[in-house]
Amino acid sequence: MQLSHIQFEERESIATLSLNRPERRNPLSLEVMIELRDALRAIGASKTRGVVIGSSGPVFCAGHDYADMVNRDLAGMRSLLAVCTELMGAVQSIPQPVIARVQGLATGAGCQLVAACDLAIASEDAEFQTPGGAGGLFCTTPMVSVSRSIGRKRALELLFTGDKIDARTAAEWGLVNRVVPAADLAAATDSLIRRATRGSAFSKGMGKQAYYAQIDLDQPKAYAYAVEVMASGAVAEDGQESIRAFVEKRRPRFSS
Repeated sequence: MQLSHIQFEERESIATLSLNRPERRNPLSLEVMIELRDALRAIGASKTRGVVIGSSGPVFCAGHDYADMVNRDLAGMRSLLAVCTELMGAVQSIPQPVIARVQGLATGAGCQLVAACDLAIASEDAEFQTPGGAGGLFCTTPMVSVSRSIGRKRALELLFTGDKIDARTAAEWGLVNRVVPAADLAAATDSLIRRATRGSAFSKGMGKQAYYAQIDLDQPKAYAYAVEVMASGAVAEDGQESIRAFVEKRRPRFSS
């Protein structure tokens, strides 16, 4: 995959997409968001089994590039934020598990990106922030993903105060899965994404998409939807192979 604004690497069916402007704290400029969105969509249509979103340098992501936002009119601002929304949607709409590998600060839309990922591992020096509450531009779009990760009261504390939280607090609140020493970040991320991608890729993709479809439904509607998806999965090729392998006491041989 040829990219200009982010780095791409694939190893043993795991793709890594890295923000690579450390001198500017890895902002989500318009060009970066478009490239990252399109790369995720391309990966979604491929045989890649999982995705890591990382960055280079001491900061994970400083959020929106304010150089893109100066003197934009309302239509232009809507267009910019629509691309950001499409990026966050792409993270969750592709069938592969997506994990954020977070070192240093993730702020504004950078915190939003972590919250949008299916999984996240943070180093002990990571920090998370939605700074708009302490300034003049409230983090309204980041709050969508952040609120769905950590809940109402904690999200509003972040949003109103603009305070940073450390990695341990982020894990306690549910923004990241776990915290590891900086030296172990790459290995811990690789371990989790490989465990998250074992088994049938077809089943995993169906399950991921079902998760996001049902999570905001009330319980009866969620169950009605989940029953249909699980029934379809159970009669699909990989579902039947999983069932037969269990009954026959052998390892399954999945189609994907």
